[in-house]
Amino acid sequence: MTSVFDLAPEAPVVPVVVIEDAADAVPLARALVAGGLPLIEVTLRTPAALDAVRAIADGVPEAVVGAGTVVSAAGVADAVGAGARFLVSPGWTERLLGAMRESGVPFLPGVSTVSEVVALLERGVDAMKFFPAEAAGGVPYLKSLAGPLPQARFCPTGGVSATSAPAYLALPNVGCVGGTWMLPPDALASRDWARVESLAREASALRVPISGR
Repeated sequence: MTSVFDLAPEAPVVPVVVIEDAADAVPLARALVAGGLPLIEVTLRTPAALDAVRAIADGVPEAVVGAGTVVSAAGVADAVGAGARFLVSPGWTERLLGAMRESGVPFLPGVSTVSEVVALLERGVDAMKFFPAEAAGGVPYLKSLAGPLPQARFCPTGGVSATSAPAYLALPNVGCVGGTWMLPPDALASRDWARVESLAREASALRVPISGR
């Protein structure tokens, strides 16, 4: 199966989006894509989330829209039915992992301990979300995993900022980072899509060249 990291390999950051009004989904996605961040995670935290995924999937073909905060088999089915092209969970259970596998779309199950990483590797899963990244040990923690578990690749999410993102992206076991700093609440409230696009463009420039990793 294709990895989430292969869906938009040129995009170093996955915007983690909480959408309260589905009407904002398309202009928000267009701003992110224009800024160079086509991989968009819409979290299933609001009543509008599935409609937002559907709107982006239908209205912004340049975007690769996925669903985050997926915590149940029903959530997997709902997200894929709405058009999600990838799935992200904050953690995993056998049932949830099975549902994500059966969905047919790439997925990132969440981990925060070495044992969870090893358990997923045993099950043939090597692409994971590291969450909550900063609270769980941040850059030093992931750096320490690169030696004993080089086959595991991560998308750190949770407290990652424009300041800390480059250090994560410089690690050999990090494929991208997830964040919200390009989506300031005041810009979303005022629907300042030009500001979102500008911040997205800054975030898209954070990619560390392969030769320097």
